[in-house]
Amino acid sequence: MKIGLDIMGGDYAPKATVLGAIEAYKTLSADQKLVLIGDREIATSILQENNANPDNFEFVHTTEVIGMGEHPTKAIVQKPDSSISVGFKLLKEGYIQAFSSAGNTGAMLVGGMFSVKTIPGVIRPAMTTIVPKLKGGLGILLDVGANADCKPDNLLQFGVLGSLLAESVYGISNPRVALMNIGEEEEKGNLLTQASYHVMKDTNMFNFVGNIEGRDLFSGEFDIAVCDGFTGNVILKLAESFYVITLKKGFKDEFFDRFNYEQYGGSPILGLNQPVVVGHGISSPEAIKNMVLLSKNMVESNLIDKIKQAFQ
Repeated sequence: MKIGLDIMGGDYAPKATVLGAIEAYKTLSADQKLVLIGDREIATSILQENNANPDNFEFVHTTEVIGMGEHPTKAIVQKPDSSISVGFKLLKEGYIQAFSSAGNTGAMLVGGMFSVKTIPGVIRPAMTTIVPKLKGGLGILLDVGANADCKPDNLLQFGVLGSLLAESVYGISNPRVALMNIGEEEEKGNLLTQASYHVMKDTNMFNFVGNIEGRDLFSGEFDIAVCDGFTGNVILKLAESFYVITLKKGFKDEFFDRFNYEQYGGSPILGLNQPVVVGHGISSPEAIKNMVLLSKNMVESNLIDKIKQAFQ
């Protein structure tokens, strides 16, 4: 297995990404190789400064970088030798089996859809995040930013994608899928959630348990929470602030510690033909390491094949 890592993507790249690669390497088996995509000379220098052997990694040298604020489509087209563009080329050609980056999220979405493309039957790929539960365990929230505007069919498919991720990667049996809404009653919500409720209620593609409200997000009443990307991204950014607030207020709590994004590494883009993971722009070495390990788990679990079978 070869896992591609964009070492130029992220606010603290390439130092944080290369240091994360060093930590990830320590957990990989002999038949799992990390391919560092970016400026080879800089990466080698960082490795040597930290007493890491460059021979432990493969390198694919690139000369361009897509900035965090660049227009995704223009950047992918105008910078073919960027680390993101080259990463997707390697993924499409099968040289690597997974690709991850903490760089420009839009470029990762566009690059994925242009290169490895969407699985036939999937209308729009979705991004996910982990939601810690008060009594232990975790839930999955999607979409968290790939699709700001959605239709009921999108939310239905998000339920399928989230269920397969929960079962395959996180070992959750018969995951419960809930619809994020402003009330528990069937008739509550806007036009999207009202229509989506009936579509999801009538499906046999997953275990639908009805509506949940924002106050239920950290409860044990669901395993998958489905919403449009606008709502999901607002929830995600609010939840991320909890951990930061606890640090600023000077108190430590096991539950709030689980809001630390570093533990989860990144967000899988579900619905593409190959495993792709997007990390947080401020990813630390620990987050980069966990992003690589999540990519590995997606490959080992055969998640993509299971999604393809579900949408045949």
